[in-house]
Amino acid sequence: MFTGIVAALGKITHSEPLAAGLRLTVAAPGLDLSDVALGDSIAHDGVCLTVIEKGAGSYKVDVSRETLDCTTGLDGLNEVNLEKALRLADRLGGHLVSGHVDGVGTVQRFEAIGESHLLVIRAPQALARYIARKGSIAVNGVSLTTNSVTDVGALDGGGADFSINLIPHTVAVTTLRHLQPGSRVNLEIDLIARYVERMETAGA
Repeated sequence: MFTGIVAALGKITHSEPLAAGLRLTVAAPGLDLSDVALGDSIAHDGVCLTVIEKGAGSYKVDVSRETLDCTTGLDGLNEVNLEKALRLADRLGGHLVSGHVDGVGTVQRFEAIGESHLLVIRAPQALARYIARKGSIAVNGVSLTTNSVTDVGALDGGGADFSINLIPHTVAVTTLRHLQPGSRVNLEIDLIARYVERMETAGA
């Protein structure tokens, strides 16, 4: 489990093809790796991956083809948001995030509004029902609060557009500052929404 509070920025410096996926080398000079052991989990742009090898300021993880097919940002030498797994004694600054991406959204708008930035993302139809005004959502592993949600008609591809206000600090310390219209982002819906749906449909 994670909180959606980015601890550091990392960089995928090497990508090695595997029979069914990729082995990534991630440079993480700003992340404290002293308490990270082999087998530990680290979130990369919201994707939970397991550390299989550790060096000085870097480590390696394997990414399956299935994960690559349903996420974005792990198939190139990209900058990534990093967060180590939550410990029971840690402060929950964001919201509970599993590190299992539910789908990929597309940025519609990203522009400065005063000191902050307005971010509008289109979520696919399969996720639209789970996104609520003033609810929580993880975008590339960053815990954020939605300001508004607008359903998109079938003629425009369906789904929902949701808006987020990004404060200067969030823009400065995460990869979200690189976004532009057309950028694809990893989305994870709030865990509470999953359980509410299950309770409503169980036994139906």
